[in-house]
Amino acid sequence: MSHAPVMPVEAPAVLEWPEAVKAEVAEAISHYPVKRSAVLPLLWIAQRQWGWLPPAAMQLVARTLELNEPEVFGVATFYTMFNLQPVGRHHLQVCMTLSCSLMGADRLFKHLEHKLGIGHGETTADGRYTLRRVECLAACGGGPCMQVGLDYYEDLDEAKVDSILEKLK
Repeated sequence: MSHAPVMPVEAPAVLEWPEAVKAEVAEAISHYPVKRSAVLPLLWIAQRQWGWLPPAAMQLVARTLELNEPEVFGVATFYTMFNLQPVGRHHLQVCMTLSCSLMGADRLFKHLEHKLGIGHGETTADGRYTLRRVECLAACGGGPCMQVGLDYYEDLDEAKVDSILEKLK
């Protein structure tokens, strides 16, 4: 089964789990004695399915787990790993916590802004890149670090960032 995200599109007002992921949803729920505890795994499945978490996806998770919509929304907004807006094909997240900042994260972020022509939370016009500042990517010994999708890159400088961008083309 492929775990590649679907390119973000305008989501319909009401969503249902596609047949291809219904078994995965049921399996995720089966790991928890209390159904509501599966909220994080179901949000991950929904984000992977639709490329982000449109309101209809959060409503679907709420219906599936028999939760109130605000409960699911609260979880989704608490964690920065969930995208509440469409993101580019390559989601670049630069750690800005103290360790990474001291090791040059601010300089790298400015380099990315200049190179891509976008700022924090913005997506390039071609939909290829979204750039974000994030807190702690748990690589304090290897900073500055950046997460691209699910991949982590450590000990970065401008040349290494340029090489990463070249490979992403």
